[in-house]
Formats: sequence, C-alpha cells, structure tokens
Amino acid sequence: MKISTKGRYALRMLLDLAMHQQEGYIALKDIAARQNISKKYLEQIVPILNKSNLLQANRGFQGGYRLVNAPREYTVGAILRLTEGSLTPVACLDWNPVGCGRRDECMTLPLWQGLNEVIADYLDNITLQDIIDNYQSRSADNYSI
Repeated sequence: MKISTKGRYALRMLLDLAMHQQEGYIALKDIAARQNISKKYLEQIVPILNKSNLLQANRGFQGGYRLVNAPREYTVGAILRLTEGSLTPVACLDWNPVGCGRRDECMTLPLWQGLNEVIADYLDNITLQDIIDNYQSRSADNYSI
C-alpha cells in the first residue's frame, strides 16, 4: 500500500488548520506556503474535504478554511479513506464478503485480512491531535544550550 500525494497533502493541510485554528479562517495560500504545497493542488483536495463536512469555508476578505470539529475528532484512517479510497492491502478485501472466487481455498486470505485489520486499527486510532501532541513533545525535547 502506498499513500498518494493527495492523501499526504490532505493530512498536512488538516494538520496545518488544526495548528492554526485559533487564528480563525486560514487562506489556502497561507497553508500552501507553510506546507510547501502548490495552492492549485490544495484546490483539488478541498472539494473532497468539503463534501465530507471536515472543513468550513468562508469566502471573501478574511476568507479561508477551518476545521468543523476539534482535531481529536479527525482520524488519519478516515482522512486517508476519503482521499485514497480503500486502504486494503489487496483488492479482494474491498468486497464484503470477500469477492474472490478462490476465497474458500485461498491460503493467503487470512494473512491479508490480518494485515488489513492492523492497518485499520493503527490509522483509525491516530487523530490529528495525537500527531500534533507527538510533534510538540518531540520539539520540546529538542533544545540546546
């Protein structure tokens, strides 16, 4: 499984909004500059996030975007599923029940199901707030005299 730039940039955009939420609505150009991401690329990601009610938009002067909910309510798994689609490691797991004609005699199916559970459990239990807290604690430990 490889996460595309769309998924990674959506995550970075939402993290940037979470880190600057006290500033109100944040212009896309500011996020693009801080994250070193093309504004045009972010403009392609925004509709995906807007459609799913993750973002609140404000047009005009002082316009921009902000998170609808608190950063602790956004999981990495949910964000990546929006931008990437399925996170399953093999295509046959995309159908429930498993859509492969060989499922009854497939020796590797339990392996892929287990991997899928580990991936989902990991990504669904990390929030934007967890990432921010981890980053801030690493930054606090990184001082010099």
